[in-house]
Amino acid sequence: MSTRLLVIYLDYNATTPTDRRVVDAMIPIFTKHYGNPSSTHGSGADAADMIDDARDSVSILIDANMGDVIFTSGATESNNMAIVGFPGNPDRETRILYGATEHKSVIGPCQYMRGMGSDVVPVPVDSNGIIDIDVLAEELDNPTDLVSISLANGETGVINPIKEISKIVHDAGAILHSDITQAAGKIPISIHDMGIDIATCSSHKMYGPKGVGVFAASREIRKGMTPLVYGGGQENGLRSGTENAPGIVGFGLACEIAYRRMSEESARQHILRDNFETRLKSTIPDITINGEFAERLPNTSNIRINGALADAILVNTKNVEISSGSACSSSTMEPSHVLVAMGLDRTAADESIRISIGRNTTMKDIEVAVEDIAQAVQYVRKKEAEITERLT
Repeated sequence: MSTRLLVIYLDYNATTPTDRRVVDAMIPIFTKHYGNPSSTHGSGADAADMIDDARDSVSILIDANMGDVIFTSGATESNNMAIVGFPGNPDRETRILYGATEHKSVIGPCQYMRGMGSDVVPVPVDSNGIIDIDVLAEELDNPTDLVSISLANGETGVINPIKEISKIVHDAGAILHSDITQAAGKIPISIHDMGIDIATCSSHKMYGPKGVGVFAASREIRKGMTPLVYGGGQENGLRSGTENAPGIVGFGLACEIAYRRMSEESARQHILRDNFETRLKSTIPDITINGEFAERLPNTSNIRINGALADAILVNTKNVEISSGSACSSSTMEPSHVLVAMGLDRTAADESIRISIGRNTTMKDIEVAVEDIAQAVQYVRKKEAEITERLT
């Protein structure tokens, strides 16, 4: 078993540590309140009540009706439910639009539906990563059934004007699905006011346990959905299987905590993020903030560092853990599809790193991180310059 030195974690958009209070709330569900929520005896009823309490907590955080909240294993399953389980159009070819910078758990199901015969079209973004509203409106001139556009991007933090988007989508008679995973718990969300018909998210992005997520949609929409999993008919028949009661209870408490401290914590992280970017700009020459001129999540910064490959920077940072993009795709050799969609060429995309701040991040952490990244960049730029010189 290897031992690792303590480092500064700045990859909260990939996952968050489970809040200690959440862990404490989950433990009794494993050992004391362990009844099957589908059982009719007292222990089962207790478990079902706790799940409903968690359902209520989730609904408050995102301003959904409690009965519209369906628990899943995470946003990936929820996104598949929203897209693959969406009722096809019986009178014509089903048409689906999705944002070019969506998470792979949206793009994958969309590609699957294309293979199944649906007309699936990506909608481009501008140089700041915001959905091109004009192109979206043009595409909606053609009869469309489902539009999938995230509220906020996990790589750049860029926030889409979802309320404006929903009006365009609804005026065209289509349904709007939004993956709100990265935004939930960080910024206020009202899926009713925003006009989101189907919302999906994960627990582990907001200090809850991994393996729990939500699919939220009205009864009218849900009754037409095709389940991905059949069996006992749990979760209003849309997601069969014994519910993950400990995880769901933990998710519920994580939502309560996020709801209570969102305003204060978002403001604090915004200050840390801006301080990080200011320090980095003054320390490292020739860098660019991707999506800098768009509204962004308060905790996220995506930086292109000219002349230094991101993977090399990551390897040479000793005291900080950061990433070069989404954790679900950063292990591939392809450049970030998000940054490419924003107009960056492969070199620029490969030279971009992401930092994402969390509850445990301090100003001292930011200071150390900037120093560590600056040293890594200096080393990597020097090595790359030496290699270039040898080759010329």
